[in-house]
This record gives sequence, structure tokens and C-alpha cells, in this order.
Amino acid sequence: MHESCGVFGVYAPSEDVARLTFFALFALQHRGQESAGIATTDGKKIRVYARMGLVSQVFSEDSLSQLTGDIAIGHNRYSTRGSSRISNVQPLIAGKGSNTIAIAHNGNIVNVEHLYKELSDQGYVFHTSTDTEVIANLILSSPDKDWVDRIRYAMHRLQGAYSLTIMTNHTLFGVRDPFGVRPLCLGAINGGYVIASESCALDHIGANFVKEIEPGEIVSITENGIDSYQEEVGRRGVCIFEYIYFARPDSVINGRLLYPARQAMGAGLAQEHPVDADMVMGVPDSATAAGIGYSHWSNLPLHEGLLKNRYVGRTFIEPDQRIRDLGVKLKFNPLPQMLDGKRVVVVDDSIVRGTTTPQVVKLLRRAGAKQVHMRICAPPIRYPCFFGVDMATRWELIAAQKTVAEVRDFIGADSLGHLSIDGLIKAVALPKDIFCMACFTGDYPIPVQLEMDKLALETMPTDQQGHSGVKQR
Repeated sequence: MHESCGVFGVYAPSEDVARLTFFALFALQHRGQESAGIATTDGKKIRVYARMGLVSQVFSEDSLSQLTGDIAIGHNRYSTRGSSRISNVQPLIAGKGSNTIAIAHNGNIVNVEHLYKELSDQGYVFHTSTDTEVIANLILSSPDKDWVDRIRYAMHRLQGAYSLTIMTNHTLFGVRDPFGVRPLCLGAINGGYVIASESCALDHIGANFVKEIEPGEIVSITENGIDSYQEEVGRRGVCIFEYIYFARPDSVINGRLLYPARQAMGAGLAQEHPVDADMVMGVPDSATAAGIGYSHWSNLPLHEGLLKNRYVGRTFIEPDQRIRDLGVKLKFNPLPQMLDGKRVVVVDDSIVRGTTTPQVVKLLRRAGAKQVHMRICAPPIRYPCFFGVDMATRWELIAAQKTVAEVRDFIGADSLGHLSIDGLIKAVALPKDIFCMACFTGDYPIPVQLEMDKLALETMPTDQQGHSGVKQR
């Protein structure tokens, strides 16, 4: 499973907004590793610098020095709509003159093809194959003059998930869809304000947490301060996987710090699926806290059984076939002295396609583990996600094709236990009805087409142009 994107925005006349955005994106790197970008404005021009790669690879002192102004927005991308290529990097710029906006998007729009065709018929030209550009042009197509009303117009037409930072020459906006699928929060810094996907980004730049932006809320920040506009909301649909896996464990979502929530998931697994064993280990890093929770509840000792190479994937150099064949060994290295002859409980966050877990089990057995008992924080994933997670099609999801016992045999484990939905909700300690758990139940917040194509806009006509340096408009 791959993360959704990370967005950030800052209005701070007394600060180096490009540098603040750089460090905030650094903190949000876990949400997307394909490309990164920053747009700034000095009230006259919007400048953008965005390229393929990690934040540390994209930006330099020279590029940041060219991004001047009082307002900035930034984006880390993992592609959930449109392929991973230079023309699809964000922030995107749309419009002309005083009618120009920059936009960064986390989420996925499910009615994007219809809106794309409608806007194309109105004469709007697309330069990308992303739903983000559809959102931007939908805002620009509004008959209203006021920017808040234009954003409202778009919100009434959009179906799906979107947490947005939007910038005009004089205003920063934060926008969250009425379901509240993806997180978005507001912070304060030295007389200015910041907006971020997660609160951990505020901590890294020394901003103080103010509040979470509510589902259906538009926050407007200008030289006159903050204004908030609340659209009507109905059913909530906060993504439960933000709590299980996506967000950093030091982030706070809906008032709940994620680290103890993940510890509670591990404790719930120990209660629901106890087993005689010699040790517990969490698969690093996403299941470390859950492994601690399982250990505490079961009174089994916690040890590291795998060490993670945290730099895997942080290069553009393609491995040769010999290296590629090593598979999961590139990412994890076992500790035979800790595993030899042991009955091991392995706590992990999820099983999606069932491609990595069998390799982990084999790796542990080759290192000497006598038994391997898999314990999974997520209930079986039987349905794909259409709201900003590049998960898999339904036929690729192993739990949609096999029973738990069949999955256990497929991955080669001695036993397999998933945390129940009720156990998951107990661990998160928030009302069940605020969450989207469609990947477990098939009950989506809105009707969706079960086999949507993330590359659907690739076949539609576009005027391709990529970001090769700082662009001004």
C-alpha cells in the first residue's frame, strides 16, 4: 500500500516562507516520495519550483532563494490519479493575471472524468492528467467573483476526497472535503499561520497547533487574519488507515495521538489472538508501536527481529536483476541471534496483495525462527480505495480472493490473526460512524465504480508541459 500526498501552506510576512515549506515537506515526506514542489507569491507574481524526487533531492539553496514572498504552498506527491511524471508534479498553477491560483491536493476525485469532459467542452485546456488540475479549473470556471464563493462552487460539484492548500496573490486557503477523508490542520507561527496535512509538520518548524480544519471547512488567511466558512456536511468518512499506517505516529488526528492508538491496536491483537510464543517483534517502522502494545498485553518479551534499511528506494538508480531478485532483503535484514529456535509473533500493519508478507516469513524462517505467527492491525482488506490511496484493484487484494486460513497458508505462517473492526475502533477510541472503512466492508461514503482507473485521464487530450525550473505567472 502506498501513501497519499502531503500538502502544506504558510502565510507569514516575517518569515522565509519557502524555507519553512521545505522543512515542513521534509516532515511530510512519508506521505509521498515521487515528486515535491513549492509555490510562493510576493503579491505580484506566483513562482513555482517542482521536480521529480524526494524533498532533499529537489531543492537547493539556489532554488529556495528564488522562491520569495509572504505566502507559500508545498506538495509531496504519491500518484493516485495520473502517472508519475514531470508534467503532473505539484503545486499546479492555473489561470492568468489576477485570476491565477496555485493549488496542492491530497485525495482523489471520483467524478473527475465527467468534470474533465465538461470543462474541456467549455474551452479549458489541460496540461496534466491529474484531478488536481480539474479542481483548479473548476474553481476558475465559477461565475462568482469572490474566491471563497468560487471554492464553494467547486466543492458543490466535486465528489470524493480532497484536502487542499490554495494560494492567490494575496490569500492562502485551506479546504477539506465534507467527508473529512484526509487530515488537515491549522497552526500559528510568529504572527502568521500554517496549514498542513499532519500536525507533525507544525512541530518540525516550531509552529503551534491551533485546530484541525473541519470536514467541509474553508479557511481563508490574509493580512487581516483568519476567516472560516463551513459548508454543510452529512456522513463523515475519515480514512481509518491514517490511524493504522499513513500518518506519522507523532501526529494528532481528531484529538488522538496516533502512537498510543497503535499501541492499543497491538494490545487488541494480543487479546483477540493470543498464542504461545517466545518473543514479539513489530515490522519496522509502521508496526513498531503495535508490537510494543502486543508485548505489554501478552507479557511476551519484545525484540527486534528485523532491521530496516531506511534508504531503500531513495535513489533513481535502477537495480540490476541480481539485486532486484533479492526482493524484501533489500529492505530488511534479520537478526539470526535473536530469532534462532524462537516462536515469533510478528505484528504488521496490513496485508494488501500478499506479495511482501510471504518474503518476510521466509526471511525469518531462514534466520532460524521455529514458528512465525502473523498478527495484523488492519482487518482483512477486501475492497479497493478510491479516495486517495493507491492500494490495488479488487482482484489483486488477497483477502478478496482467499479466506484467512488460505491466506495463512499462502504466506507460510503458522497462524494468522487480524484485528477485528470492533477491536480497531476500540483502539482508536473515537466514534465508529466518523470513519470510512470501505476497504474492509465495501460500504463507501458515496457510490463509486468498483474498477476505476487512476490513469483514465492519460488518454484524454492534454497540452503537456513540465516544470523544469522556477516558473512565474
